[in-house]
Amino acid sequence: MRQLEVLYPCEGQVRLALRGWRTYGLSWFDAHLWSYAEYFDTRKLFSEDFQHGRTYGMVQVINPFIQEPVK
Repeated sequence: MRQLEVLYPCEGQVRLALRGWRTYGLSWFDAHLWSYAEYFDTRKLFSEDFQHGRTYGMVQVINPFIQEPVK
């Protein structure tokens, strides 16, 4: 815990999770994960649990296990 910053939920972040849960139909866990990224202004979220390439609010989800074709 000394090497990394620990992010604790606050009222604004929990309210954002509720919005993500309702608006995007995310599970409660996924809504919390997304809300941390949105609240702390992280533009990319690497996860295999969301729809690859979709943008939720200002956060774009990238599935690191999908190989995109080379252009």
